[in-house]
Amino acid sequence: MDYRKDISFKRWLRLITAPLVWVPLPFMLVLDLTCVIYEYVCFPIYGIELVKRKEYILVMDRAKLDYLNGLEKLACMYCGYGNGVLRYLKEIASRTEKYWCGIMHESTPGFRIQEDQVRQKFARYGDEKDLLRKYHPNRNK
Repeated sequence: MDYRKDISFKRWLRLITAPLVWVPLPFMLVLDLTCVIYEYVCFPIYGIELVKRKEYILVMDRAKLDYLNGLEKLACMYCGYGNGVLRYLKEIASRTEKYWCGIMHESTPGFRIQEDQVRQKFARYGDEKDLLRKYHPNRNK
């Protein structure tokens, strides 16, 4: 295949597939709303500190760049929003996991321990004393 034809073909493919990038947006909006409702209803009941949503989602600074055109700025805002929602959800899920089951996963080949499990000081896998010390200090007393 001629190099110039290959470039032209790839441009057409990008043009045709570009709308697919936007398909997740309505689902992302529903996911975001669901996360907010879940967090604000459940976290106070469980005594879990609320996640600061603005630290995850409202960082859309690339849209301020003068050298981007309007469509590029919109795309940057969308990507920032989508990735922010997923990071926000990950933090909510991580805090929920710590509350309900703060035990690290077993270290197996091909599976790495989640950094947030280490950061949030989950109990070590298979270590009952660590679990009791961190989450049930008054059990068995």
